[in-house]
Amino acid sequence: MTKQDLGPVLARIAEALERLSPAAPDAVGIEAADAFVWQADRQCLEPVPAVNRVEIGLLKGIDFQRDTLQENTRRFADGLPANNALLWGARGSGKSSLVKAVHAAINAAQPGALVLVEIHREDIPSLPVLLAHLRRTARRCILFCDDLSFDGDDASYKSLKAVLEGGIEGRPDNVLFYATSNRRHLMPRDMIENERSTAINPAEAVEEKVSLSDRFGLWLGFHNCDQDTYFAMIAGYVEAYGLKADEAEWKAAAVEWAVTRGARSGRVAWQFFQDLAGRLGQTLTPKS
Repeated sequence: MTKQDLGPVLARIAEALERLSPAAPDAVGIEAADAFVWQADRQCLEPVPAVNRVEIGLLKGIDFQRDTLQENTRRFADGLPANNALLWGARGSGKSSLVKAVHAAINAAQPGALVLVEIHREDIPSLPVLLAHLRRTARRCILFCDDLSFDGDDASYKSLKAVLEGGIEGRPDNVLFYATSNRRHLMPRDMIENERSTAINPAEAVEEKVSLSDRFGLWLGFHNCDQDTYFAMIAGYVEAYGLKADEAEWKAAAVEWAVTRGARSGRVAWQFFQDLAGRLGQTLTPKS
């Protein structure tokens, strides 16, 4: 086959491959909603029409954490300097609920001021691609990762460190990173201790592992609540949803429920409230 014959054949092959290849990701389309989930496999943002959240007024026992995170987020929404935030502590204590509630509260006061973008823990390696998308939009974005932690030989925390602070490009000015974790340093203690015991320079090895959490300028700790706060959480739900329940009876049942769960927390309070409403045959429709 001559070069002249080969040219049309190659052109047809190229056209066929173009038709078979997946389309390039669309523009961010960030105006479509106020909340998105990053789909790393398709490299696109999936709009979330209705965020699963709790009203900020129903979050009890975390007043300091609420006010601090809300002020940090408000500054960011106003175009002022703000810090990445790590919300760490006891499970079920309201960490992720607070992030979503603060986002809703800021947007209620300033409609459309902030976009909430959730990235799943396993998609952290695709973070540079996501940031490239967000860098092209003028909207201010809270990038949210729930239950962030690292185990064993997982080295993706190194790329996250560079993205948060220290990389050449760094974090875009219109993006803030909020993460929740049960671990203050995002790594299990035995992983840190293993580095300390086996490394040539133990101090340097530990610093390497825990320095990721230093990239978060704002640390907010969450702890198990006392019984009065636990009751206040349930009472808030009873009032907000107009549940017809005798206070003395539900309090006694709530104590038993917490004992069987071995803890008191916001999550336990909500689970008890759902059980209570079901036993009373009442639907959960918030009062207008």
